[in-house]
Amino acid sequence: MHDDQTNNTALHRLRRTALGALTAVTTALLCISAQAQNAPVTGSQRATAQQVAQQGVPLAELAPNAPDTYVVKRGDTLWGISGIYLLRPWRWPELWGMNLQDIANPHLIFPGQTLYLDKQGGYARLRTRPNDNSEPATVRVSPRTRSDSLANSALPTLKPHLIEPFLVEPMVVDEQTLLRAPRIVATTEDRVLMSAGDRAYARSDVSNPLRAEPGEPRQYRVFRDAVPLKDPGTGEILGYEAQYLGKAELVHGESVAVTPDGKGGSTADHVPATVDITATREEIRAGDRLLPAPERTFISYTPHAPEGDVEARVVSIYGSAFANAAQNQVIAINMGEDDGIQSGHVLNLMTQGDRIKDTTADARDMIKLPSESNGMAMVFRTFDRISYALILDVRTTVRVGDRLITPR
Repeated sequence: MHDDQTNNTALHRLRRTALGALTAVTTALLCISAQAQNAPVTGSQRATAQQVAQQGVPLAELAPNAPDTYVVKRGDTLWGISGIYLLRPWRWPELWGMNLQDIANPHLIFPGQTLYLDKQGGYARLRTRPNDNSEPATVRVSPRTRSDSLANSALPTLKPHLIEPFLVEPMVVDEQTLLRAPRIVATTEDRVLMSAGDRAYARSDVSNPLRAEPGEPRQYRVFRDAVPLKDPGTGEILGYEAQYLGKAELVHGESVAVTPDGKGGSTADHVPATVDITATREEIRAGDRLLPAPERTFISYTPHAPEGDVEARVVSIYGSAFANAAQNQVIAINMGEDDGIQSGHVLNLMTQGDRIKDTTADARDMIKLPSESNGMAMVFRTFDRISYALILDVRTTVRVGDRLITPR
């Protein structure tokens, strides 16, 4: 009888412990959802992360040379570390879902942390401590200014120098936004071309004049020659890609000057806004357009495959006069936020499948080769109907019209 009571008590405690553990996992997931505001996690990722937190991933999912320990170094990227441990690096939740007990925000991994690969019962987990009973390792962070957040010292998802220029440079707008954008109308000393340090004058649409008032934009990007981005399949214009020229700061807003005409009356003249050119990639001239500078984009986000089936196509190769793109180049694709595309989405590049003449047949008729996997690309910036992606790896050159699909 005493043994039965003891067993019942133990069983009751075990159930309470299991319930407490499940509650802790759920709470951790909810906290991560609230804290990871700069790196959104999808519902499927949360579900996968919860499953992985309980059992890890099958050993067959690990890369052949996945190390038992790895010290995070400056210059590492989240995508690179994911590739060290996983055969399919885009399966991010399987990697960082293992760290729910160790890392408050699974997207923030810092140089100096040690990652431990724990293999048990045919499954593997990645931790920041060697076992469940030890304390998390202390990560030393260099002194930082008050305005420099800790998140900025975390590893980026991709190599910053490859994508940072594109976080501000390509600006995709619709036709009406482009037509209403303020334009540079004159310069000081009648200069034809302007560079950093020069002053210019800009005029906007009468319904939306440039104002140097609190709450109004003061920092602008200068653009020229907006190119229509057309869907390769339908020919529909998805947006206009403006060519980045430089930066400008609004000094004085537009106004009206009233001048006596000497006859008892007066003349009202429009006074354009004053802007200072603060940086240039190319020389700026009258007629170039101004668009408000975009907000700074956090460059650490979750690499993951789209939840559903994606069938996108390459619209253009950014900043290239050539028809082909290679590794580390940026491409525009014909799907955007309206289609559910997110920063961090990893897509499989596919060849078009060339049409060739069958020289082995008597008729020598044309045949079309099947489409083949050609590499991977990751989306890092999205607009309504257009997104930009970095080519991570590629076997042959990427061409306009090539397909991008959900990786398997």
